[in-house]
Amino acid sequence: MADWIDVAPQSELPSGSRKIVNTPYAEIAVFNLDGQYFAIEDVCSHDGGELASGKCEGDQIICPRHGARFCIRDGRSLTPPAYEDIDTFPVRIENNMVQIDIDG
Repeated sequence: MADWIDVAPQSELPSGSRKIVNTPYAEIAVFNLDGQYFAIEDVCSHDGGELASGKCEGDQIICPRHGARFCIRDGRSLTPPAYEDIDTFPVRIENNMVQIDIDG
């Protein structure tokens, strides 16, 4: 069963922006990439550090601690020192509200 959580109105997440949401599951980073929304767990699989403050290049987030890259779209680990993927979460727009499903 889906457990949808409100993130923000669409107007508060313009293209190129991100927002961190503290959920009962974990902290989740929600990104707007050219009008498409994606959500990833805000944790590097290499050392457990946060990711969302890292630099974005296209659809990749770069870990601010050790430079590992992850795909924002599907959570794939792209470069060492991270070898494990990160969790992703479904995102939807409901009545102009960006929502994430923490049950995945």
